[in-house]
Amino acid sequence: MIESLIGLVSGIVTGTGMGGGTILILLLTLIIGTNQHEAQATNLIFFIPTSISAIIINLKQKIIDLKLSIIIIISGIIGATIGAITSSNLNVKILKKAFGVFLLLISIYETYQWYITYIKRKKEHNKY
Repeated sequence: MIESLIGLVSGIVTGTGMGGGTILILLLTLIIGTNQHEAQATNLIFFIPTSISAIIINLKQKIIDLKLSIIIIISGIIGATIGAITSSNLNVKILKKAFGVFLLLISIYETYQWYITYIKRKKEHNKY
């Protein structure tokens, strides 16, 4: 049951394009106790069908820049190959710490973006 809930939540976030895989890895490791290598590999398999459904919807809405997508896909395949080889050779503890640092950096960036938006809105509000 919990696995289905994890899949549903991660799928919803994936469908929005906001990093469902990150959520999936967190939930698999923290709630189910999956090791980091297995969680990241599961994320890769999870990503294929969930992304395809979102891609179909976005293609129908004509909101995908195919030229840009092809460039990013080619570069992404190279990066994914390097990343898969690197992560499979890393100790689980190091991989888990690297993932934690990645999450921390994303959190700092998102907090900064929120703060900048908040300050801009406050300045605009104070103009009137």
